[in-house]
Amino acid sequence: MGHEAAAAHTYVAEYAPLLGFALLFVLIFRRMGLGATLGYLVAGALVGPQLLNLVGEAETKMGIAEFGIALLLFLVGLELSPARLWRMKQDIFGFGLLQVVLCGLVISAVIAVGAGFSPEAALALGLPLALSSTAQVLPMLQSAGRMRTPFGERAFSILLFQDLSIVPLITIIAVMSRNPADAAGPPGWLLGLYTVLAIAGLVLAGRYVLRPLFRLIGNWGERELFVFAGLFTVVASAALMQSLGLSTALGAFVAGVMLADSPYRHELEADIEPFRSILLGLFFLSVGMLLDLSAIAERPFFVIAMALALIATKAVVITGLGLAFRMGWRQALALGLLLSQGGEFAFVLFAQAQGAQLIAPEAVS
Repeated sequence: MGHEAAAAHTYVAEYAPLLGFALLFVLIFRRMGLGATLGYLVAGALVGPQLLNLVGEAETKMGIAEFGIALLLFLVGLELSPARLWRMKQDIFGFGLLQVVLCGLVISAVIAVGAGFSPEAALALGLPLALSSTAQVLPMLQSAGRMRTPFGERAFSILLFQDLSIVPLITIIAVMSRNPADAAGPPGWLLGLYTVLAIAGLVLAGRYVLRPLFRLIGNWGERELFVFAGLFTVVASAALMQSLGLSTALGAFVAGVMLADSPYRHELEADIEPFRSILLGLFFLSVGMLLDLSAIAERPFFVIAMALALIATKAVVITGLGLAFRMGWRQALALGLLLSQGGEFAFVLFAQAQGAQLIAPEAVS
């Protein structure tokens, strides 16, 4: 009991300053019109090991916080019926594919030239940076009321393909691996087969298990059971994908799509939304804690120049693609700027690349 009490005390002692700093800086940055995300990042950097060191390891909190991304994709899936997804197929597999490929190759070339990395290392860094932040872009679209507009649907189509592309990107990194231990891993074609089978299994489970379950809960009128059933749906879908080495967020998204036509969709959205907001905030706090400020301090101009190069490169490429897909230049430029940042799934791919001995820990920082 003594160890349990000590662990609980440590847990409370860590989260009190973490949440307090988050509340303070989100209020400040909201007041300045800069958005909550930047407030979370600054708060995490302040309380993290680089500065005040008031809380424990960021990695332990990141595991819980990544569940917030899965909840976000589940809620987005609830907004998209299969018929609507089919209508968006050209943007998903046309625009989305071109965006990931072109941005990945151009950013890799910029890294190879600007930082002097080998072609393999440049690809291991550049391809993940072609992905954008789902956790940042979707709340911006929702708060602006643009989620169901043609502009919002096109942005979401690109983000969805980016999430789907995690599996082939992991496969590319595995193929380039310099780590002998990776030779025992599953080949790329097997990962692709796992993805198809897992999605098919989730579709069947949604039709023959989840819908009857929610119908039964609806007949009982138990609101608390909706919360438990909704969280179980997200956790089970994410766990299935994780067990196969695939994207947990993709599993949660498919589960949401399968319930998009359910009459209880609005109850699920209302019940899951508070958990999503809290965990997403915790995710950005954890990212702030993981920032290696010493790497920025050692080479500040290089870091700033490469960050600007990333934003400029993605903005130009995506704007050009938007014009090619017959968007107006204002909308194309807005889409390019909206998706110009790096994404949270790059952390996962960077870890894969480091384990494959393609990039050193200093390069990851």
